Order: sequence, then C-alpha cells, then structure tokens
Amino acid sequence: MTGKILLTLGMAAMLCACSSSPSGNSAPAEKPAPKQTDAETGRIVLQRLYTTSRGWAPDTQPISIQSQNYKNAGGNPDAPLGHDGKSAVWRGLFGSRSRQAMKTYMWSGLTGPDAPSPGINPGSEDSFNPNNTSTAPFDLVYLKIDSDRALETAQKHGGAALLKKNADMPVNFSLNWEPRRQMLVWHVNYGKNSNEPDLSVVVNATTNDFVRVEK
Repeated sequence: MTGKILLTLGMAAMLCACSSSPSGNSAPAEKPAPKQTDAETGRIVLQRLYTTSRGWAPDTQPISIQSQNYKNAGGNPDAPLGHDGKSAVWRGLFGSRSRQAMKTYMWSGLTGPDAPSPGINPGSEDSFNPNNTSTAPFDLVYLKIDSDRALETAQKHGGAALLKKNADMPVNFSLNWEPRRQMLVWHVNYGKNSNEPDLSVVVNATTNDFVRVEK
C-alpha cells in the first residue's frame, strides 16, 4: 500500500515538472510592431473630413484643404515629402450657412514623438461669411482631379527641375475655389514655406489643365 502511494506521488511530480516550463527558457514577449506612417491624397482625405463635418452641420460645405509635408515632421525622419502627391497630415476647412460658422478638421496618419493624434481631429469654430472671396465654399462635384495628378501637371511646369536640384524639398498642396474664375484649383507648392514657396503651380482641379505659375 505504501509503495502504491509513493508511486502515485512520484508520477504526479513528474507530470508537474513536464507541464511547467523552466523559468530560464521562457520565450521573451514579442514587442508590437511600430505603427507605420499613413499618407493619403487630398481628395480621399477631403471626402473623409466632409463626412465627419456633416455631423457638426448637415449643410456644411468644403472651403479648402491643405497638406503639411516637411522633413522630420512630427519627429519622424521618414515623414513623406509629398513627392507622390500624398501627405500624412491634411487640414480641411468647412463652412455652414445655417450656423454662420466654419470649422477646421485635421486628418493625421503621421507617427513620431511629436506627431498629432492619428485619425480625424476637430478644431475650433470661427465666424463664416459665404460671400467672402477668401472663404468661398465649393461643391465636391468640381473636384475630379486628385493631388497626385495635379502634381504630375505641376512637374511639367518647373517642379521636376526643382526636385532634381533638391531631393529633400517638400511639396505641399492646397485646394480652394477661385470666385473670379469660377474654378476649383490646386496650388502645388514647392519649398519649405508654403506661404512663400520657391514655386507654386496652379492646376485646374476639374480638368487637370495648367492654369499659371506663381512665384
């Protein structure tokens, strides 16, 4: 009887030893893969922001959208420079006649220690006058040409030569309505400062025709 008890205890100890892994051989926990930067064209992002803005005001209309491409954006050395017509950060401005207000929305796909929160982030409201030429709203039906195709046109009008000289030069995009011409246009801006670019090529956002060069 004593022998049977000892045999049973011995087998139980062997099973426990087999089922438990030695602490020294335990596999290290896998680190999650770092999130990759997501870049999109302006038309795709504008449609996303427009859908979100409808929750703020059902009669909202787009006024403009602008990209933010620059080297080391958000502390990320791999931040896109806009050379493919895309950006990891876009800011859209939308106006509502019923609320007499306009509101900004930002989309970010950027990663880095100083990067804005990923996804869509609403901004502040401001007063809105649809008769003001600088904030004239437009209908999305006019937007047939995306930022990547506008870049192709701009490259033929001085852009390619600039990027050949400086491969790190950022390219930014802004979309707005020109009331005098009754035209929706892309501004393809080459240079570190979008407000004072080295070259700005204006492209018709409906037909992709070259409009003019601004310096």
